[in-house]
Amino acid sequence: MTRSRGWADLCNILGVFKVIKLLDSWWDRLRRAAKWLYPGLGVKRWFLVVLSGLLVLLAGLLFLWTQGIFFKRKLSLVLEFLSAFSPHPLWSVLMLIAGLLLLFWGLQQMGNAIGNVLLPDQGRHLVERLYSRSYLEKGPKIVAIGGGTGLSVLLRGLKEYTANITAIVTVTDDGGSSGRLRNEMGILPPGDIRNCILALADTEPLLKRLFQYRFKGHESLKGHSFGNLFIAAMTEITGFNIAVQEFGKVLAIRGRVLPATLEQIRLKARFVDGSDAEGETNIVDQRKPIEHISLIPANCAPLPEVINAIREADAVILGPGSLYTSIIPNLLLSGIAEAIRESDAYCLYVCNIMTQPGETEGFSASDHLEALRKHGCADIIDGIVINNAKHLPPKLFEKYKKEGSHMVKADRPALAQWNMKIIEAPLLELDELARYAQHDSKKLATLILKTLVEWETGLEGLLAYTFISMNANFRRAKKEMGLKKA
Repeated sequence: MTRSRGWADLCNILGVFKVIKLLDSWWDRLRRAAKWLYPGLGVKRWFLVVLSGLLVLLAGLLFLWTQGIFFKRKLSLVLEFLSAFSPHPLWSVLMLIAGLLLLFWGLQQMGNAIGNVLLPDQGRHLVERLYSRSYLEKGPKIVAIGGGTGLSVLLRGLKEYTANITAIVTVTDDGGSSGRLRNEMGILPPGDIRNCILALADTEPLLKRLFQYRFKGHESLKGHSFGNLFIAAMTEITGFNIAVQEFGKVLAIRGRVLPATLEQIRLKARFVDGSDAEGETNIVDQRKPIEHISLIPANCAPLPEVINAIREADAVILGPGSLYTSIIPNLLLSGIAEAIRESDAYCLYVCNIMTQPGETEGFSASDHLEALRKHGCADIIDGIVINNAKHLPPKLFEKYKKEGSHMVKADRPALAQWNMKIIEAPLLELDELARYAQHDSKKLATLILKTLVEWETGLEGLLAYTFISMNANFRRAKKEMGLKKA
């Protein structure tokens, strides 16, 4: 008896669990269906149109029935049949609710069916993709200027908040795969551009891995990445600028990537000891303090799209990236610094986390600004972003100690002399397996968006904050950094 009662209790418990699981499944479906009513999708208006059409249709049928034209006898039988179950008025209310639910469910399934054709294996999440696309297209217009690893880190974070991104990438690299292709084929270095495109890509991980793959073994291909070779091949067919655009289309990037110029340019450095050096790699290898950096040839024109993007931007972000070989070279191109100075965009300089051997050894945050001032660019900056996380993972600490690098310090007394906003936050990516100390892309992008929202005033500021606060990544990253509400 006791055993049978135990089995009965177990069965009851399992039955309750099944009911809970079923209710949870239906609740999840209802929440997913409700996403079709999110603002900005443009679905509610058409849902109301469909609903209005149904009501008009029903009104027409009711008119025909009341006039005795047709269907009267059949509809009377249907009403009598339904009344036999329950004559209570609640029955009609339940029918109306059931009709609306069926209508809503049918429209959702129709959307998913279309999604299964247009987005194979992802049709079930069509509403999420539509909402994401609609949300991102309304984001701020941001121009990010730089090169190297730092710029791609920034772009990975920004693409979660806006699709209106323009990455302006330096083309002075002359080392590695990019340098070899530049020397052998006469094309602009594709490496930094490839990394930025992949950072903005909204595509399958396998494609990203493919374009980042570096060949091994074979002497002529060894060290080349597939993405670099792809851009090189496209350049011979279409030209470099169109090749970059087509590469972006292949990877369905959020935003666009532009080379700063289409001219073949090289860097020239004058060191503190009075000596000179040419070529990006050669300059860094000298390991001497840099006094001044310049371009060869001196008067290089940027792409017209670069100037137009800056003029239309809500924000211009300089860095993160190598100060003398990624940031300043772009600002030395004719018209870029002037366009930033004349635009209404809020300009932020993102300071590197670590000092860089051969470029910024011993630099503090204010030293970075001083270098920009010497090149006529400090007055374009409205704010500086500085990491204030103080502890590196042990392996990275030992690595940078051997290289003679240290974390860039926010020297507040010196920074206070500059007429700009000083923004500090813990931005270090906390990954024990990381090979480099770099910014956490989500935290950096969140801090930038928060700063831009605070810059807005009045109703525009309130609407901007409400809009950006709808993003779960924004709320989560703010919490991790301990930031207060805007």
